[in-house]
Amino acid sequence: MEERSVVDTWQYVLSTHARAMCALERELGDRHGLGPSEFEVLDRIVLHDRKLRIQELCDEVHLSQSALSRVVARLERASLVTRVVCDADRRGVYVSITDEGRTRHAEALPTHRAVLEHIFTDAPALI
Repeated sequence: MEERSVVDTWQYVLSTHARAMCALERELGDRHGLGPSEFEVLDRIVLHDRKLRIQELCDEVHLSQSALSRVVARLERASLVTRVVCDADRRGVYVSITDEGRTRHAEALPTHRAVLEHIFTDAPALI
């Protein structure tokens, strides 16, 4: 791949990410009281359909552990997730979704997917 092509691709990725994040912030926030990172955490827990260790979530949502801890704390205050310490390893913390969290996720899911569909309408096919 030529240097100009690499740079152009990188700029496309950055601008598309910025547009997506701004649109998700606005739509998820206005309609469902969730930020993109909060939705992503709920979405990952629903996808796996089990409680997840903080480190597992950290690997999947691409946030630092401290940023993820803040997101999980906000979700916990909103009663959308619960945190429990692992019995076998007291250093490990699991996050699980509550019934209220599942409901909020289900309500926000169509909004999230519609925003992504709109943003990526003109995206080159990658798969």
